[in-house]
Amino acid sequence: MIHFKAADLTTKQIYKFLTGSIIPRPIAWLTTHNKKNGVVNAAPFSYFNVVAKEVALVSVSINRKNGQLKDSARNLLDNGQTVIHLVNDAVLESMNQTAASLESEQSELDNLELELTDSRAIQVPAIADAQIRMEAVVHQYLPIKDHEGEIISDLFILEILEFHFDEAIFDEKNQYILPEAFQPVSRLAGNFYGHLSNIIEIERPQ
Repeated sequence: MIHFKAADLTTKQIYKFLTGSIIPRPIAWLTTHNKKNGVVNAAPFSYFNVVAKEVALVSVSINRKNGQLKDSARNLLDNGQTVIHLVNDAVLESMNQTAASLESEQSELDNLELELTDSRAIQVPAIADAQIRMEAVVHQYLPIKDHEGEIISDLFILEILEFHFDEAIFDEKNQYILPEAFQPVSRLAGNFYGHLSNIIEIERPQ
């Protein structure tokens, strides 16, 4: 085995080892709303997963850039609302474009041919082109600090209020999502993404 001590690594090495090892990762493509200037921001985050089912909770961690809050994190702290969109090939290119770093006065959606639609329970609009979306509010917030006490990431536990599924990827009779139909795109390392290639079923022990 090739061995590295985390304390001896650079930030770049740690990032490469984490994002190259913890794969595939689901992508939370978030829309948020800036109350001050009315801009709707969109950005993808792959530090994203399920937290609980008794209350519908998911986690999204948003790394800071040069110690500064990203627009999505700032908007979440300001108004506590977001729409989480799951990504497949239909929206992959558009999602990738929204990863650009823009000024807070500019929306990542401005030059994209995406249709926005009103949400049911929150004020933040959703991207209608996404086949799965979830309206969410902030349930808990935790600033993540380094060893010197500086905030390096903003961790949000989000409560899902509304689920939206395209009919083409949802089995209404059995109430589940059809992964073969949805074909989610997952985040790998660098500029790479992945697809489902083979689905296997293994019965869990009692």
